[in-house]
Amino acid sequence: MPLEDGMDGDGVALGNSALADEIEALTSIYDGDTLILQSASGAGTDITAVLRLPDSAISFLITFPAEYPDAPPQILGTQSTGEHSRRGQGEVAVSILRDVLARVYSEGQVCLFDLVEEAGPLLSQGLQHEVDDQPHGTAETAEEYAKDRSASPLPAPHGPHIHDDEPTCTTASSMYRHAFSDAPSVTASASVPPPQWTLSEPVTVSKSTFIARACAVHSLQDAQHALGHLVATNKKVAQATHNISAWRIRSSPAPAPSSVSAHPTASTGAEIVIQDSDDDGETAAGGRLLHLMQLMDVWNVLVVVSRWYGGVKLGPDRFRLINQVGRDALVKGGFVKDQHDEGNHKTRGKGKGKK
Repeated sequence: MPLEDGMDGDGVALGNSALADEIEALTSIYDGDTLILQSASGAGTDITAVLRLPDSAISFLITFPAEYPDAPPQILGTQSTGEHSRRGQGEVAVSILRDVLARVYSEGQVCLFDLVEEAGPLLSQGLQHEVDDQPHGTAETAEEYAKDRSASPLPAPHGPHIHDDEPTCTTASSMYRHAFSDAPSVTASASVPPPQWTLSEPVTVSKSTFIARACAVHSLQDAQHALGHLVATNKKVAQATHNISAWRIRSSPAPAPSSVSAHPTASTGAEIVIQDSDDDGETAAGGRLLHLMQLMDVWNVLVVVSRWYGGVKLGPDRFRLINQVGRDALVKGGFVKDQHDEGNHKTRGKGKGKK
């Protein structure tokens, strides 16, 4: 973990084992500079850090008391607002971050990942709101905006997503349960070839074992078939404590009828995007796996992470392990764009691995 002022990172972080574990889990998902430890204040009990949210130019000063997570962290203010920030944006950002922290923190529970995950989208919305409606934003407008946001439910972090330039999106909720209910019909179809899975290396920690599988899919039906086939034909997977899944699918629109346009590339609509996840009882794990896929910019792939619980609770470290094996399967399967040159892109999804 990066550390400023030349101090020993382990010496600061390891004074609080819960925070150390949370930082390790956080850095396995986001960039290494998401949280930069600065120093311990006073008698060395509090830990101060710089928090940088993904895709944001604004960074924040946050302090963790020695009692964390039994006591909440505090947002001290902004550390930097970026070169092109407008007047009042820092106040808006701090107000939003404090509001999110107040909602996600629960005594005795670590909250750093939830803070980053929920504050990021709200921060983007809040700053755009301030630019569009309050070009000279003040602390009052920031408080009003944060109050409005806290009064309304937060959008689901891992539901189907659609971008402004992608107006057509197919709803894909509860695919995991749907795949289970349709498993007999899925596996009975001889015309559909079995999915070609790429497996991660298994990881065992405190008697819990994690292993991920990734396969290429090009439609929601492909993903449903692959998941249903896996559960119906692999008894070990079917007996896993959790089978966390996430999928991202992007397909071209259908060609326009010849009467509409003679151009060979004409189409009837926008690009179709489907992305969703399922926790299968491991709360928030599916959304975090999907977020990893978004950060890696992988498309047309289904990832399934199986966990066999060993009787020892792992805390937030389980999310790091789920994403670790998920990333391993995606890289081994060749789904990561930067991994191969353009000539090798056609081989994606055909990485070697046992079924």
